[in-house]
Amino acid sequence: MSWLKSMMEKEPPEPENPIGIVVIGNIEPDMHDTAKEAVRKSLKRAGFKTIDAGKSAPIETFITKLKENKANLLALSVNTVPAKNNLAKLVQAMKDAGLDKVKIIMGGAAVKKEDADAIGALFGKNKEEAPEIAKKALGK
Repeated sequence: MSWLKSMMEKEPPEPENPIGIVVIGNIEPDMHDTAKEAVRKSLKRAGFKTIDAGKSAPIETFITKLKENKANLLALSVNTVPAKNNLAKLVQAMKDAGLDKVKIIMGGAAVKKEDADAIGALFGKNKEEAPEIAKKALGK
């Protein structure tokens, strides 16, 4: 029932002085957004400005949102193997767009720490770990 509790949590207020700007989403074709929403709220509560790319977001959506918002962090929720198979393409698209300085944090049912290590990302298991991992990624 913890998933129900997390879905019923109120939307946290926007931080006045954000410690970072995070684009968060599920890479296509992942339609599972319960965990993403829990992490998004957790990051927001911790003082991060969060930009939701949505569920099953195309790579281009992440690139656009990262650029438009001058984000310094990308948070990915990866819950399906087909979505996991798109991670390398996303990282390459970020490099091609000049966004290789943007740090990546990720978690989800379809990935492990080794998958994160393979793309230079930090791995987290749950919403409780997300704020500390995000701060670590930004050197805070």
